[in-house]
Amino acid sequence: MMDTVAVNGEVRRLEELRLQDFLQSFFFGAGFFETFLVEEGAPMFLERHLARLRSSLTAHANCVHAPPPEVLTAGAVREALRRCLEADAHLGPRFTGVGKLVAGDGRLLLSFRALAPQHERTLREGCVLDEVEDRGYRRGDSSLNHKSVSYLRQYAHLGRGTVFVNEAGELCEVPNGNLFFLVRDMVVTPPLEAPCLPGVIRSVLLEQGRLGGLPVVERALTRARLEDVRGCFLTNSVSLVLAVPRLLGHVLTGSSEWAGDARGVVREYARREG
Repeated sequence: MMDTVAVNGEVRRLEELRLQDFLQSFFFGAGFFETFLVEEGAPMFLERHLARLRSSLTAHANCVHAPPPEVLTAGAVREALRRCLEADAHLGPRFTGVGKLVAGDGRLLLSFRALAPQHERTLREGCVLDEVEDRGYRRGDSSLNHKSVSYLRQYAHLGRGTVFVNEAGELCEVPNGNLFFLVRDMVVTPPLEAPCLPGVIRSVLLEQGRLGGLPVVERALTRARLEDVRGCFLTNSVSLVLAVPRLLGHVLTGSSEWAGDARGVVREYARREG
């Protein structure tokens, strides 16, 4: 994490933050976060991230102390981001990296980090998914529709090529993203009740409705139907779209082409939304 942050729009140094200002988030996981790509100083899909953050805060208003509404607007976050970048020479107005918003304890914390060293290589080579975790996800668990700071279940599997599967054998998501499968004559992504996170890039592709001439739909996919999958990619707000060249032992030669098409759609949406 970089040294410069903002708390409710006020630019601060990381070492100035006090634990007592984040007690509910730290001790009970009573908060939510959003991670987004910043390119040349511009946050990507910021309005969508803030809409999801506000939705989670509203759904848990009885147990999470939300920040003031005025700091949860796109204008306020853009201004806080701009002042952070200008205040820190290691960031600078043309910063490209990752921004993170954490909401809880009546505060909105904005922080920054560099892209992972393997970021460009992963974009080129994709991500192999060959491990299954089927003990923690249960169909209809709505807690997993929110990006809570209680993130240990996902964090413990980062970088391990894990697919979370529910008790019915349905593929749900990966620790850091949503899944899309090319199945016969459609592109399928698991429904929210699988459960999975309502990802920002996922929402873009569902709004687009078609990819490579095929419909994009929400539909459950079980491990028993993996033989029907011809391609796969995962989406998240930092890498945007990553090809999955191998899924649970199945080599998928078509993944790169479909991931490229999806990335083009996402980039076009980002350009239009500013």
